[in-house]
Amino acid sequence: MADETTTTAAPENSAQSTERRPARPTPGGAGRESAGRKYFRRKKVCKFCVEKIEAINYKDVRLLAQFVAESGKIVPRRLTGVCTPHQRRLSSAIKQARNIALLPFGGRIS
Repeated sequence: MADETTTTAAPENSAQSTERRPARPTPGGAGRESAGRKYFRRKKVCKFCVEKIEAINYKDVRLLAQFVAESGKIVPRRLTGVCTPHQRRLSSAIKQARNIALLPFGGRIS
């Protein structure tokens, strides 16, 4: 009798382990793929390399403001496409401009 109970218990456990869970939705949604269009991501290029800007001046507020978010944070490389050496110079120029009150430290007050 002990053999009968162990043989019947084994298929129940294996049946539970073979059950499949529903697939999780992928980030970005599968709805785009069903429409037939694929998202084309353009390779981001460094604005400073393309325009051959060698020195990033802390006094050039219009240029620096493009790389500061509304909240006042410096926008990261992966979002702007700026190369590593220029990102370092850019962040130090933004910090200099903040210290002499050309750029705000925080977000815009409304």
